[in-house]
Amino acid sequence: MTPDRVSAPPSPRPAGSATAPPPLDHDACLQAVRSRDARFDGRLYFGVTSTGIYCRPSCPAPPAKPEHLTFHPSAAAAQQAGFRACRRCRPEASPGSPEWSVREDAAARAMRLIGDGVVDRDGVRGLAAALGYSPRQVERLLVAELGAGPLALARARRADTARTLLEATTMSVTDVAFAAGFSSVRSFNATIRAVFAASPTGLRRAVRRARARAGDGAHPPAPAPELTLHLAHRTPLHGDSLFGHLIATAVPGVDAWLPDDGPRGALHRALRLPHGPGVVALAPPAGSSASSASSDTVAARLRLTDLRDLPTAVQRCRRMLDLDADPAAVDAALAADPALAPLVARHPGVRLPGAPDADEQAIRTVLGQQISTAAAATLGARLAAGFGEDLPESLRVPDGPVRLFPTAETLATADADDPRWPGMPGSRRATIRGLAAALASGAVSLDAGASWSRVRDELAGLRGVGPWSTEMICLRGLGDPDAFPATDLGTRHAAEAVGLPAAPRALAERAAAWRPWRGYAAALLWASSDHSVARIPAADHRPPPVPHPEEENTP
Repeated sequence: MTPDRVSAPPSPRPAGSATAPPPLDHDACLQAVRSRDARFDGRLYFGVTSTGIYCRPSCPAPPAKPEHLTFHPSAAAAQQAGFRACRRCRPEASPGSPEWSVREDAAARAMRLIGDGVVDRDGVRGLAAALGYSPRQVERLLVAELGAGPLALARARRADTARTLLEATTMSVTDVAFAAGFSSVRSFNATIRAVFAASPTGLRRAVRRARARAGDGAHPPAPAPELTLHLAHRTPLHGDSLFGHLIATAVPGVDAWLPDDGPRGALHRALRLPHGPGVVALAPPAGSSASSASSDTVAARLRLTDLRDLPTAVQRCRRMLDLDADPAAVDAALAADPALAPLVARHPGVRLPGAPDADEQAIRTVLGQQISTAAAATLGARLAAGFGEDLPESLRVPDGPVRLFPTAETLATADADDPRWPGMPGSRRATIRGLAAALASGAVSLDAGASWSRVRDELAGLRGVGPWSTEMICLRGLGDPDAFPATDLGTRHAAEAVGLPAAPRALAERAAAWRPWRGYAAALLWASSDHSVARIPAADHRPPPVPHPEEENTP
């Protein structure tokens, strides 16, 4: 068996399915390790019994003898088997497995919730309640699928966060322990030693020595609360269309594109996090589709009011940029269609332009019904100015975000005749209030573990939320790789330009051949268009002014 068979994307399974995938094929895994195939990083880990370490398949170290190798489906499983992380390839920093982004079954939903910090905040019972299972069922499901239960998976997540804080900040070890989610310094020390075979101070000294050898002393670790991180992804990544879409649909005051912030500018975004607000600045990669080792990360600068939110903030940024995607599998599938093959060749590695907050994205989507992208941004800015919460001064930078987008609860309880509502048709205002009420009450749930099929059913029951809004919410808010807005005007125009049907029904029928990647097909069509979402603005582009609360209804 060749590695290509193992790396093929899994077919989505029915929601709630507890069927475990076939066990790892030893020969195929061995071939992936021997070829140092980076496509398997994040979905396969191997332990070396003679040294007690575990690695990612692309580890540059000389390969061990086959009889000394064991294979594991997750970093947590390797850690639970007694292996410590390799200091050379840093397997715990691999991009996440793309499986959890493309599947809808209970295990995938559980992994998305664990990544969002549910176990750290609500425990295993909270995770089980969100999935509709008992804690024992969740434990069995994850052990069968990943070789580790929810506590072990959350522990691996905390260990990775702790290492990031130790290496990127000058925080005290005690502060790092509690910021990473550990309940005590003792458990923190024990976990770090077990996972990395070093003490916390030893990890920090090692990275300082490495920086000194590399001549990087001019860039010491940043003091809290600002952190500079590098978010790993699989190449290629078409950064121009990804960032272009996020910039074109930005809401002034909540989002800000600063073209002079770094070599290619930076997108600043206000984040609503469990323990307080935050702001992230995301820098487009150096090339739109470069695949060199130096371009396999996206730089992120985070300013947080509470460092306990770091892992959740990182995961939400990864989701917004779709950094756990498998572009090789997506491109190969779409290139099989003769109409899309030239687009894939010109725009390899497109991503789904996501959102860090699905509830917010749902409201922004409805706000933009049947109007231009620019008009939707203006309405969003006025809505945020009227009902949003101002960011603390400590999180602000010149020309950056100044407020959070309003919560569903705030909009659901606002009177229909409240003067803070921006000008819009009464039916649109009623739809937004109805959606906000459904989100606030839980009648519609868009959390990280939401079932995409169930969300479609829930949204179908809301007045004023049609197929376009539903598919855009699933695509941008939830990252459903198979969501396809066939009625979207931009999608239809781009499809017609390459010889595909422009009529919604005919286009939807044609798109059936692209399953389960129809969302990426839509993103590819957007990237091929001449719309502003397809490219990063020119350096002299300046966003519209940010409205103040007292100006939200000014024409």
